[in-house]
Amino acid sequence: MYRVFNLLILSIVMILSSCDEDQPKNVDPQWSQEQSTELNKRFAEEEQIKIKLYLKQRPKWEMKSSGSGLRYWLYKDLEGPKAKEGDRVDVQFEVRLLNDELIYKTEDNEYSTFKVDKSDIETGVMEGVKYMSEGDEAKLIIPSHIGHGLLGDLNKIPPLEVLVVDLKLKRIY
Repeated sequence: MYRVFNLLILSIVMILSSCDEDQPKNVDPQWSQEQSTELNKRFAEEEQIKIKLYLKQRPKWEMKSSGSGLRYWLYKDLEGPKAKEGDRVDVQFEVRLLNDELIYKTEDNEYSTFKVDKSDIETGVMEGVKYMSEGDEAKLIIPSHIGHGLLGDLNKIPPLEVLVVDLKLKRIY
Protein backbone atom coordinates (compact mmCIF):
# COMPACT_ATOMS: atom_id res chain seq x y z
CA MET A 1 0.00 0.00 0.00
CA TYR A 2 2.84 2.35 0.93
CA ARG A 3 4.52 1.60 -2.43
CA VAL A 4 1.36 2.45 -4.43
CA PHE A 5 1.05 5.72 -2.53
CA ASN A 6 4.68 6.61 -3.30
CA LEU A 7 4.18 5.82 -7.01
CA LEU A 8 1.09 8.02 -7.09
CA ILE A 9 2.92 10.94 -5.44
CA LEU A 10 5.92 10.47 -7.74
CA SER A 11 3.61 10.48 -10.80
CA ILE A 12 1.91 13.69 -9.70
CA VAL A 13 5.26 15.41 -9.07
CA MET A 14 6.54 14.35 -12.51
CA ILE A 15 3.43 15.64 -14.25
CA LEU A 16 3.55 18.98 -12.45
CA SER A 17 7.27 19.44 -13.00
CA SER A 18 6.96 18.70 -16.72
CA CYS A 19 4.76 21.75 -17.22
CA ASP A 20 6.76 24.59 -18.73
CA GLU A 21 5.65 27.98 -17.53
CA ASP A 22 7.72 29.72 -20.23
CA GLN A 23 5.45 28.53 -23.04
CA PRO A 24 3.15 31.21 -24.46
CA LYS A 25 -0.47 30.76 -23.44
CA ASN A 26 -2.26 32.14 -26.51
CA VAL A 27 -0.38 31.24 -29.66
CA ASP A 28 -1.90 32.89 -32.73
CA PRO A 29 -0.71 31.03 -35.83
CA GLN A 30 -1.72 33.93 -38.09
CA TRP A 31 -3.49 31.55 -40.51
CA SER A 32 -6.35 33.10 -42.43
CA GLN A 33 -9.42 31.81 -44.23
CA GLU A 34 -7.86 33.01 -47.50
CA GLN A 35 -4.72 30.94 -46.86
CA SER A 36 -6.85 27.85 -46.20
CA THR A 37 -8.80 28.46 -49.39
CA GLU A 38 -5.59 28.92 -51.38
CA LEU A 39 -4.09 25.74 -49.94
CA ASN A 40 -7.24 23.75 -50.80
CA LYS A 41 -7.13 25.14 -54.36
CA ARG A 42 -3.54 23.95 -54.72
CA PHE A 43 -4.46 20.48 -53.45
CA ALA A 44 -7.35 20.33 -55.94
CA GLU A 45 -5.15 21.52 -58.85
CA GLU A 46 -2.50 18.90 -58.03
CA GLU A 47 -5.18 16.19 -57.88
CA GLN A 48 -6.54 17.26 -61.27
CA ILE A 49 -3.07 16.95 -62.79
CA LYS A 50 -2.69 13.46 -61.30
CA ILE A 51 -6.12 12.45 -62.61
CA LYS A 52 -5.34 13.76 -66.12
CA LEU A 53 -2.05 11.82 -66.18
CA TYR A 54 -3.83 8.70 -64.95
CA LEU A 55 -6.50 8.99 -67.66
CA LYS A 56 -3.91 9.70 -70.34
CA GLN A 57 -2.67 6.15 -69.71
CA ARG A 58 -6.22 4.83 -70.21
CA PRO A 59 -7.40 6.41 -73.47
CA LYS A 60 -10.28 3.94 -73.92
CA TRP A 61 -12.01 5.09 -70.76
CA GLU A 62 -14.83 7.39 -71.92
CA MET A 63 -15.03 9.54 -68.80
CA LYS A 64 -17.64 12.21 -68.17
CA SER A 65 -17.25 14.89 -65.51
CA SER A 66 -19.81 16.13 -63.04
CA GLY A 67 -19.92 19.56 -61.43
CA SER A 68 -18.47 18.19 -58.20
CA GLY A 69 -15.30 16.89 -59.87
CA LEU A 70 -16.43 13.26 -60.05
CA ARG A 71 -15.40 11.48 -63.25
CA TYR A 72 -17.46 8.50 -64.29
CA TRP A 73 -17.75 6.05 -67.15
CA LEU A 74 -20.61 3.57 -67.48
CA TYR A 75 -18.83 0.79 -69.34
CA LYS A 76 -21.92 -1.42 -69.03
CA ASP A 77 -24.91 0.85 -69.48
CA LEU A 78 -28.35 -0.78 -69.37
CA GLU A 79 -31.71 0.87 -69.78
CA GLY A 80 -33.84 1.29 -66.71
CA PRO A 81 -34.60 3.56 -63.81
CA LYS A 82 -31.60 5.17 -62.15
CA ALA A 83 -30.88 4.82 -58.45
CA LYS A 84 -32.15 7.81 -56.51
CA GLU A 85 -32.02 9.25 -53.02
CA GLY A 86 -33.55 6.90 -50.48
CA ASP A 87 -33.21 3.75 -52.63
CA ARG A 88 -31.46 0.80 -51.06
CA VAL A 89 -28.81 -0.66 -53.37
CA ASP A 90 -26.61 -3.75 -53.47
CA VAL A 91 -23.23 -3.14 -55.07
CA GLN A 92 -19.96 -4.87 -55.67
CA PHE A 93 -16.86 -2.71 -55.78
CA GLU A 94 -13.12 -2.41 -55.96
CA VAL A 95 -11.39 0.65 -54.56
CA ARG A 96 -7.90 1.47 -55.79
CA LEU A 97 -5.50 4.37 -55.51
CA LEU A 98 -4.10 6.07 -58.61
CA ASN A 99 -1.02 3.85 -58.33
CA ASP A 100 -3.42 0.88 -58.84
CA GLU A 101 -2.94 -0.37 -55.28
CA LEU A 102 -6.05 -2.35 -54.30
CA ILE A 103 -7.49 -0.95 -51.07
CA TYR A 104 -10.92 -2.57 -50.66
CA LYS A 105 -12.90 -5.14 -52.61
CA THR A 106 -16.11 -7.08 -52.17
CA GLU A 107 -15.81 -10.78 -52.81
CA ASP A 108 -17.48 -12.28 -55.91
CA ASN A 109 -20.46 -13.66 -53.99
CA GLU A 110 -21.00 -10.77 -51.56
CA TYR A 111 -22.55 -7.31 -51.79
CA SER A 112 -22.33 -4.07 -49.94
CA THR A 113 -25.78 -2.64 -49.18
CA PHE A 114 -26.50 0.99 -48.42
CA LYS A 115 -29.20 3.62 -48.74
CA VAL A 116 -28.43 6.25 -51.39
CA ASP A 117 -27.62 9.61 -49.77
CA LYS A 118 -28.56 8.21 -46.37
CA SER A 119 -25.37 6.46 -45.25
CA ASP A 120 -21.73 7.16 -44.56
CA ILE A 121 -20.50 6.03 -47.98
CA GLU A 122 -18.23 8.50 -49.81
CA THR A 123 -20.06 11.41 -51.44
CA GLY A 124 -18.43 10.51 -54.78
CA VAL A 125 -19.84 6.97 -54.67
CA MET A 126 -23.29 8.31 -53.74
CA GLU A 127 -23.18 10.67 -56.69
CA GLY A 128 -21.87 8.00 -59.06
CA VAL A 129 -24.48 5.40 -58.15
CA LYS A 130 -27.24 7.89 -59.09
CA TYR A 131 -26.02 7.75 -62.73
CA MET A 132 -26.54 3.99 -62.73
CA SER A 133 -29.37 1.55 -63.40
CA GLU A 134 -29.66 -1.96 -62.04
CA GLY A 135 -27.02 -4.10 -63.76
CA ASP A 136 -24.80 -1.16 -64.77
CA GLU A 137 -21.05 -1.22 -64.24
CA ALA A 138 -18.98 1.94 -63.90
CA LYS A 139 -15.55 3.35 -63.23
CA LEU A 140 -15.52 6.34 -60.89
CA ILE A 141 -12.59 8.63 -60.22
CA ILE A 142 -13.25 10.36 -56.93
CA PRO A 143 -11.16 13.39 -55.92
CA SER A 144 -10.35 13.54 -52.22
CA HIS A 145 -12.82 16.35 -51.47
CA ILE A 146 -15.72 13.98 -52.30
CA GLY A 147 -13.85 10.91 -51.06
CA HIS A 148 -12.08 10.72 -47.72
CA GLY A 149 -10.58 14.22 -47.69
CA LEU A 150 -7.87 15.51 -45.40
CA LEU A 151 -7.87 12.53 -43.04
CA GLY A 152 -8.27 9.51 -45.30
CA ASP A 153 -10.34 6.74 -43.78
CA LEU A 154 -7.91 6.31 -40.85
CA ASN A 155 -7.35 2.75 -42.04
CA LYS A 156 -6.16 1.99 -45.57
CA ILE A 157 -6.88 5.19 -47.52
CA PRO A 158 -4.26 7.89 -46.94
CA PRO A 159 -5.14 11.59 -46.58
CA LEU A 160 -5.78 13.63 -49.75
CA GLU A 161 -5.98 10.55 -51.96
CA VAL A 162 -7.85 10.21 -55.26
CA LEU A 163 -9.84 6.98 -55.47
CA VAL A 164 -10.59 4.83 -58.50
CA VAL A 165 -13.73 2.79 -57.88
CA ASP A 166 -15.04 -0.01 -60.06
CA LEU A 167 -18.71 -0.16 -59.13
CA LYS A 168 -21.30 -2.76 -60.15
CA LEU A 169 -24.91 -1.95 -59.25
CA LYS A 170 -26.53 -5.34 -58.69
CA ARG A 171 -29.90 -4.35 -57.28
CA ILE A 172 -32.08 -1.31 -56.52
CA TYR A 173 -34.96 -1.74 -54.05
